[in-house]
Formats: sequence, structure tokens, C-alpha cells
Amino acid sequence: MTQREKAEELRRLHAAPEPLVLVNAWDAVSARVVADAGAKAIATASWSIAASRGYGDGEQIPLDQMIDAVGIVARAVELPVTADLERGFGDAGATVARAIDAGAVGCNLEDSDGTGALKPVEEHAANVRAARAAGEAAGVPVVINARTDVFLTGGEFEDAVTRARAYLAAGADVIFVPGVSDVATLEQLVIKIRGPISVFGSANGPTLDELARLGIPRVSYGPGPLGSAMAALGRTAKTLLGGGDPPADLANRP
Repeated sequence: MTQREKAEELRRLHAAPEPLVLVNAWDAVSARVVADAGAKAIATASWSIAASRGYGDGEQIPLDQMIDAVGIVARAVELPVTADLERGFGDAGATVARAIDAGAVGCNLEDSDGTGALKPVEEHAANVRAARAAGEAAGVPVVINARTDVFLTGGEFEDAVTRARAYLAAGADVIFVPGVSDVATLEQLVIKIRGPISVFGSANGPTLDELARLGIPRVSYGPGPLGSAMAALGRTAKTLLGGGDPPADLANRP
């Protein structure tokens, strides 16, 4: 597929009857493992990319390294790749343009300001417009997942709705609402926002069937897959360092 075709495929996957499940990757091998498991698209996780390179979350990783990681993932698989670009690294339009150049066809942009507070609504709406313009300039109909951190910062439901509508009007395709896991609140968000929303998946959150019933088109797992992989590595290391029998998984070559 061409890059434009990948973007169109990613957009189509958001309109499928069942939610698009994104098991977030952070490097070439994790992207290939997820692709081989049957993924329809690949999402990067900024937290995981930063951690894998020795940085904390929250744009502590230099932009060049983040874009390099996005490119590594995009080159590793034939699937559409959507990139977590955090707050846009100071210039959302330029950052999205670089991510597209690296092979991405979708992006996450969040409306927190890095201090635990939220940006003004219009400021983030401008970031969304800049991202849309970057895609148009590149000839790639990038899929924009505009994230609002209202629920992560203790904000009010109505503020989340107001922000979501503003971001959709600015050109976002999907509204990402981390921090919500109860079905009743998600249902009200779907009704009030009047547009597609995406959520984090978790062990204690709604099932895929419940999300599909609500009409939620996208569920991702953020740094969770890295956590799962590191937990497995930790268990293996303890076994080997403790003189235990080498597990059969040591023969695996992804």
C-alpha cells in the first residue's frame, strides 16, 4: 500500500463494526510481533518509546529520537502506523509533518500542558488544525486522535464534551478520553460528544463487546504492552538467575 492508502485504511478501520484494537509498540521487534499476532494497524506508545531509550514520559525524549522511533516502527511493518506525539513537541504541525515523513499515517495529540493542567481549548484546537494542514500538505489524510486529559486532571464532564466538540470541529477524527473506564460515563460521552471516541483498554475496564455496543471505534493499551513484556522478562531473569530451568520461550526468535 502507498502511504495515502494506509491512511485511508486506518480511517476505514475506525468505521468497522467492531472496535479497532491497537496493541502499542515501541520498536521494530515489538511492532513485528504485534503485526504477526494479527493486528490490523500499529500504534506507537510515547511512554514506551521514551522508556526504551532511557527517558521519562512527558516529552523528555528529544523530538529527533521520537521521530526516529516512529520511522523504525513504520519501516518494520506493512500495516498503517499511528504515532503518539504527546503534546506536539512545541509545534504540532511541524511535528506531525515529520512523523508523516517517517511513515506514520495517524497521530495522537494531547491537550495537557506538561504541568498537570490543560491547555486552553482554542490552543489545542489550533494544534489539531495544524496537524490536519500538515497531512493535507503531504497528501496524506492523517487520522487525528485528539486526546483530552480532562478526566486525568480531575476536570468536569461538561468540559470534556466542550473540548471534544471543539477538536472535532478543528479537524480531529477521533477523541481520546483516557481516565474513563465505567460504561455509564462512556455511554454519556458518546451521546453528548456526537462523534467517535477512543479509550484505553485495561484489565478492569469494559470488554470489547461492551465497547462495541456503545459504538466506540478504537481501544488502545498505551504502555501496557511494554509492561507486559518487561514482566515476562523479569520472570525469566529471576528463573535463570535463581538457577531454574531455562523456559522454552528462550528459543523464540520474533
